[in-house]
Amino acid sequence: MPLGQPNLFGLRQYDNQTSFFNGQTIFSPGVGYGLVFGYGVIFALLTIIITVLDGKYGGTKYDSEEFNTAGRSIKTGLVAVDVVSHWAWVSDLLQSSNEAFQYGVSGSFWYTASAAVQILLFGIVAIEVKRRAPKAHTVLELVRRRWGHAANFVFLYLCYLNNIITCATLFLGAGNVLVAATGMDMYAALILIPVSVVTYTVIGGLKATFTSSYLHTVIIYVTLNLFVFKVYASDSFPIGSIRRVWENLGTYARAAPVPGNKGGSYMTMFSRGGLEFGIVSTISSFGNVWADQSYWQSAIAAKPKAAFQAYILGGLLWIPIPLALATSLGLATVALDLPVSETEANQGLISVAAAQYVLGKGGVILILSIVFMAATSSGSAEFIAMSSLFTYDVYKAYLRPQATGRELLIVSRIAVVLLGIGMGAFSCFIYKVNVDVNFLFLVVGLLISSSVPPLSFMLIWPAMPKNAAIFGALGGQICAVIAWIAHAKIVYHELSISDSLQELGPTMDGAIVAVATSFIICTVWTIIAPDTTGSYNRFKEIELVEGTEEKSAEKFVMDQSMRRASIIAVVLSAILLFVWPLLTLPAGVFSEGYFALWVLISMIWAMIATLICTFLPLIESRDIIIKVIKSLLGRRQ
Repeated sequence: MPLGQPNLFGLRQYDNQTSFFNGQTIFSPGVGYGLVFGYGVIFALLTIIITVLDGKYGGTKYDSEEFNTAGRSIKTGLVAVDVVSHWAWVSDLLQSSNEAFQYGVSGSFWYTASAAVQILLFGIVAIEVKRRAPKAHTVLELVRRRWGHAANFVFLYLCYLNNIITCATLFLGAGNVLVAATGMDMYAALILIPVSVVTYTVIGGLKATFTSSYLHTVIIYVTLNLFVFKVYASDSFPIGSIRRVWENLGTYARAAPVPGNKGGSYMTMFSRGGLEFGIVSTISSFGNVWADQSYWQSAIAAKPKAAFQAYILGGLLWIPIPLALATSLGLATVALDLPVSETEANQGLISVAAAQYVLGKGGVILILSIVFMAATSSGSAEFIAMSSLFTYDVYKAYLRPQATGRELLIVSRIAVVLLGIGMGAFSCFIYKVNVDVNFLFLVVGLLISSSVPPLSFMLIWPAMPKNAAIFGALGGQICAVIAWIAHAKIVYHELSISDSLQELGPTMDGAIVAVATSFIICTVWTIIAPDTTGSYNRFKEIELVEGTEEKSAEKFVMDQSMRRASIIAVVLSAILLFVWPLLTLPAGVFSEGYFALWVLISMIWAMIATLICTFLPLIESRDIIIKVIKSLLGRRQ
């Protein structure tokens, strides 16, 4: 129902309310500070312990190669979990529920599908990196070797722009939840969260991000399953079963139909708003992944055989996080008729409201915990990514070409510290000028998606010249911004960050124009003036700073793996983007049985993903775990 009306399901405490939180906090500020400091200290100590054990029993030498590439020795399970953790942004835990709150099952599906295919398809890029440049450290090393210094600075700008917006999205999202739930000072939250990330990242480097990713992801999955079962298989009246949720969604839709959805229902894939969001998110997510060094870094860090497998597995394991969370907490907010205001929804507080109802204060603590972990885990990956770009593509490339491995290690650590402080300050500035998470989430795609065509062609099209890459990337971005602003001005007659500039129409047009313009420029330019310099063969000129080649590459049948990777990634992506949604259309508005099938798929997928993410990395690391246990037991004896 519209805000300010009696609750449809007899929850009298919400009658005539226009806000769920009403400016009141659930906990005292001390709880917020305790969470930030407590988790920060815990993960810093764990990182120190694991780093020491890995060095002593795993034989790991912590030099610059290890800090920035984890020795290129990470196995499939841990890389897959790391991919899940990198892509499990705060927005996946918050924004996905917001989309379900607005568009129903269509919102939860398109949020999931539109952001999963990039991870699946990046598996092809990962194996190409291993084939073409087994000793690479960053994506910009590849750009510089292929297209020279001008292209290096263009893509450095795009990568940093992507990283900066991503960090701001992570920290603002986590800060909003902490402030709403505990009342802690927003500026303090925006400084303390990145500082806690810096603490353990500086100590352990990239391998610390893998370690934290595993711990964070396991906790997120366990929490996710708890919420799903509480919403659909408990005594949480007036929900608590699939039937009651289905009935309540129908009742709510009759009272307040969803504009653009078939029959105004929350239980249909016929949704204009959901589809438009899916288009924006699909294009934006390609830019988020392709222009983010952290995903290239995970591919570089993986064992060659693990590179493709990890991204395919990681993409499949990531799917149930937004799908199940939105299907549970997002739809529960509607099925309970909770009075969440538009402002609260844009701040990502849908999940918090539903969690408080189904699990009380304990549910809010769980949401705060997984949101903080998502922010710190993804933030750690972003800091390492930006640090690596500065270390190898600015410092070593231009300032100190003769720098030793020890010097690069020091520079990397200093860069992490400075980036952490800088991102905290930038997040405070963004908050001060009233830019919200929803704006950043929708606009990032049109700003950086023009990088996708040239970075893709870099590895697969020998004829593409440097000017095609440069003008494709910059031209696509410029045209996208023009299309975005023009659409907003023409249709809404104003330019407002809080309104017209974050509407789906203008942002969708901008994102489409970014990719299309870049693709056209790259393709036409290459056909007219192809590269004949042989730049495509320069990737293997990249050298290690420390270590040996055997540590960075294994011998296996690359061409065969490439064909298999391409087929699997494309087929899975086609299923997610086309086959699955098309199969749901004959159902129209979901019957109770069809809705039950939808919910059960998300529940079962979440449980399987939980088991794999929890136990596969442990199984793969069993040798070193056994070695540590035997050594500790031997000391006691």
